[in-house]
Amino acid sequence: MSQTTSSRRDFLKQSTLLAAAGSTLPYFAWSQPAFSNDAPTSRPRIGCIGVGSMGTGDAHQHANFGDILAVCDVDANHAERAKNDGKIGKGKADAYGDYRKVLERDDIDVVSVVTPDHWHVKIAIEALQAGKHVFCQKPLTLTLEENQLIRNACRKYSNKVMFIGTQQRSDRGLFLRAVNMVQKGLLGDIKTITVGINGGDVGGPFAKTAPPAGLDWDMWLGQAPKVEYIKERCHYQFRWWYEYSGGKFTDWGAHHIDIATWAIGADQEGMGPIEIDGTDAKHPVEFKDGFPTVDDCYNTASDYAVKCKFASGTEMIVTSRGDNGILFEGSKGRLFVNRGKITGTPIDEKWDDGKFGDEDLVKLYKGKPFEGHKNNFFRCVAEGGLPVSDVYSHVQTMNTCHLSAIAARMNKVIKWDPKEEKIVGDELAARLFAREQRPGFEIPRV
Repeated sequence: MSQTTSSRRDFLKQSTLLAAAGSTLPYFAWSQPAFSNDAPTSRPRIGCIGVGSMGTGDAHQHANFGDILAVCDVDANHAERAKNDGKIGKGKADAYGDYRKVLERDDIDVVSVVTPDHWHVKIAIEALQAGKHVFCQKPLTLTLEENQLIRNACRKYSNKVMFIGTQQRSDRGLFLRAVNMVQKGLLGDIKTITVGINGGDVGGPFAKTAPPAGLDWDMWLGQAPKVEYIKERCHYQFRWWYEYSGGKFTDWGAHHIDIATWAIGADQEGMGPIEIDGTDAKHPVEFKDGFPTVDDCYNTASDYAVKCKFASGTEMIVTSRGDNGILFEGSKGRLFVNRGKITGTPIDEKWDDGKFGDEDLVKLYKGKPFEGHKNNFFRCVAEGGLPVSDVYSHVQTMNTCHLSAIAARMNKVIKWDPKEEKIVGDELAARLFAREQRPGFEIPRV
């Protein structure tokens, strides 16, 4: 055995033991792309599953911290492009159309999952079963049931890091500052949170055609129902179909509802809304019992103001109207934050000047030093511990996202038991807790 191979194995073995024990290694500077080992090949070996536009961007960043040995995409054009990308595959990585080829390789330590939403949980669980650390883009789940399935898997394989691409959790000047102010009580008791996430696209009817050359349409569909190919169902536009996504409720909700939930401390298991009012919601097509009546048009909600009531008395309004961002309204003031600005009473009166330092950041980062988003992921792979974007809090966010979508689809008020994690008193709405999976594409139960 070479010294390089031995050092890599020793490093990964040590990381696994430390993660299981909840210990950490001494911090080291993550402005350097390599791990603490001095041999270049001791860097994590990465497989990138899904290398479309977002997957390409993530892969470019992963390459700063490890070596990409494999790329995979059901669109052969994407896989080939990534293989020959000078920063991703560099012409040397193996290219696959089936993600299982990546997972079965013993020389892959980390996988990046950047597929359409309906594939996330199946691939992530199977990756954990295969002994890989997992980076997965948001939103992690397609259904309320998937929230439970991935949480169970992460508990079973707790020696592996599962990281979500909710990058707003690493924005110091805007979102972390807002979370810190709310958590420190600078706004007083939070009465109302307005989460602006914009509306979904409207379009169709679209033409049904043969899939383009190089696209494995059956594999792209995965667990979703078998349907004819429509160009506007695929790639970026998948998010406007409930078959594969939750529309804006999960697309932007996974970001903004996440920050709001984190700020008010509702990100722990057993917490969440108790009543969700979706009566003020419109879709681009007619729905019956929560399902679209046509199959050739975008079908996710286009205009809405869903009201989520929490046991604490806080009301969260998830809306397509007004500015994109999060408005906190408390007994002592208001605060608005989005990706471009942070404004409101605490800012105007400089309430938090000198009160948001490294100690606050380390607390928000679960004991890790504040740094870039993917830096935190690879640090946790090396040291163990929960990342800033962990599965357990993300599941709480996704419960609210999915419940908002279900209430909007049903166009009614639904009740949720956050401790039992079930929709109560409405059998039709409760059917949307999970969805039937096509034979051969079932998600593992662990």
